[in-house]
Amino acid sequence: HTYHSYDSMMKPEKILRLAKQLGLNGIVISDHDTIKGGVECAALNKDKDFKVFIASEVKTNVGDITGINLKEEITATNFTEVVQQIKNQGGLVLLVHPYHHHKLDEINFDAIDLVEGYNGREFPENNVKAVLLAKQYNKPIIAGSDAHIYSEIANAKTFYASMDDLTKPLTTECKRNSPFAEPTSQLIKAFKRKSPELFFKWVKWAPKYLWKRM
Repeated sequence: HTYHSYDSMMKPEKILRLAKQLGLNGIVISDHDTIKGGVECAALNKDKDFKVFIASEVKTNVGDITGINLKEEITATNFTEVVQQIKNQGGLVLLVHPYHHHKLDEINFDAIDLVEGYNGREFPENNVKAVLLAKQYNKPIIAGSDAHIYSEIANAKTFYASMDDLTKPLTTECKRNSPFAEPTSQLIKAFKRKSPELFFKWVKWAPKYLWKRM
């Protein structure tokens, strides 16, 4: 995520620099409900050996769905319509963190191209369930850092023989993000939305979350 998301302050140029320093040769930029961060990163990238995938994490009626390889903004919020808009652009439909606020019984898995089996922010038990879900529907499994702050970049990696086809991952690697990452991004959201209610909600919630993470 970049500063174009409501819960991140990361700048595209620094994301690119860190991603390359950390040994990546490609990165998916997926802001909440917009492709602006991906478009900006792609424009800044002058390295022909490094690939920027333009994506958007869209809030739908069944939970967050990410479109990868997008050229235009996704304007729909209904799952079926979101999928159609992604497919119309030749994009891929990724089900991210399936056990985090999703209505799985309302999802048409025939429309899903990839499942995020490993998410750097998720509790391990949710990642285990996500992998089993992907296997149940015979979907390719990828790993995502879900990075909102710089220290999260490259914590999760998906390896490919070729990045020309993201539906054929070879293997994945995932290191869980810092326990302070989630509270930090939630406080950023409260700040950017100028919401005292959100701020106090997450200040109250953070100690319980951190206790569970430690």
